[in-house]
Amino acid sequence: MGNKEFEVIIIGGSYAGLSAALSLGRSLRKTLVIDAGKPCNRQTPHSHNFLTQDGSTPQELLERAKKQVSRYDRVKFYDGHAISGKRTSTGFEITTSKQAVFSAKKLVFATGIKDLIPNIKGFSECWGISVVHCPYCHGYEIRKKKTAILANGEKAFHLAPLVRNLTDDITVITAGKPDFSEGQMSRLHRNRIRILEKEIAEIKHVDGQLKTLVFKDGSQEGYDAAYAPIPFEQNTGIPQELGCNITEGGYIEVDPMYKTTQEGIFACGDGSSMFRSVATAVYGGNVTGALLNKELTEESF
Repeated sequence: MGNKEFEVIIIGGSYAGLSAALSLGRSLRKTLVIDAGKPCNRQTPHSHNFLTQDGSTPQELLERAKKQVSRYDRVKFYDGHAISGKRTSTGFEITTSKQAVFSAKKLVFATGIKDLIPNIKGFSECWGISVVHCPYCHGYEIRKKKTAILANGEKAFHLAPLVRNLTDDITVITAGKPDFSEGQMSRLHRNRIRILEKEIAEIKHVDGQLKTLVFKDGSQEGYDAAYAPIPFEQNTGIPQELGCNITEGGYIEVDPMYKTTQEGIFACGDGSSMFRSVATAVYGGNVTGALLNKELTEESF
């Protein structure tokens, strides 16, 4: 790539990043999107709850999005990993794994999060297919199915009423002593939600479709689907390297204008919001691009 100086560098070229690039491209901003091509939902069969695109595959959405953004000649793409960043007198420099160096006045992190898959045989193969994180993204497809919630305490109790709205056959698998208040336990029982304290050793499946949970005590139970609010980490350490605050929940801290705690750096998408869906990522990216353009316009006016 000949030109290595831009007004904005967007790190992360999935839904949030491409949406931000679209806003910036339409505002004639010289923009670079750096992306390694590994979105977190690449294993998910279909994307849902996104108006006009409900049921499309994640890959279809990305290909369509990139084709549309590519029509704007002020937006360029770099296929690779951003590995470090630093602040300069005029903005920022980003270095890639191939030692390419790009500069820009502003940065956008749309890098998302990395799910920390538990060490359970079969879990990763089912993740995003029949072991899922979100009732809004996946719940309709697994409605009225025998469903497990693989969590304890507040995470399990948060999911329980949402899942109860979709199916009557629910078991909360706590992998140890249940961590619920007396009131929470009463409500779970009232809604006929079973509590199982066993630990899972293996998930038996067929092509990612859950069939049986095998427990460490050797017992087994058949299930059709499971919800699992597993932990995560940021996909990149560059925001922290540049001084951006990370919240207690593990997200890049942003204000209502999608600004991080560092001047000139914005963030959008899953890495900065607990609302983890394609629709909210696209929205966040769209607004980020518009607000960033406004800031650039005011600085040069």
